[in-house]
Amino acid sequence: MQNILGQITLLVDDYDKALSYYTELLDFELLEDTTMSPEKRWVVIAPKASKEQGCKLLLAKANTPDQKKAIGNQTGGRVFLFLYTNQIETLHQKLVDHKVEIAKPLRSESYGKVFVFKDLYGNLWDVIQRN
Repeated sequence: MQNILGQITLLVDDYDKALSYYTELLDFELLEDTTMSPEKRWVVIAPKASKEQGCKLLLAKANTPDQKKAIGNQTGGRVFLFLYTNQIETLHQKLVDHKVEIAKPLRSESYGKVFVFKDLYGNLWDVIQRN
């Protein structure tokens, strides 16, 4: 048996705002944008290098009060997503240049380099460049 984690739901307040943020700032690729109803779309994005086999993000517009409260806090304040890169300094500088909040500065660890940033909604992301 082979299991693969295919995608994770990321609650957002607006499809187009989220799409713009993740595709322009993090260089994710739009894989699917299908209208399901006047209020609902199926919007799937992924880092370009992982679109074939890596985990994807399903951008889901929050509709209920509970869903809206969970935007940006789907993990109760813990790091939510882990983004691996081979150019951590370049990505770090791009985020700094765009005034993205860096929650934990760039540092070296035994496994590589890492920093933590808050995305558009306040979700915490670990960015890691492995040794």
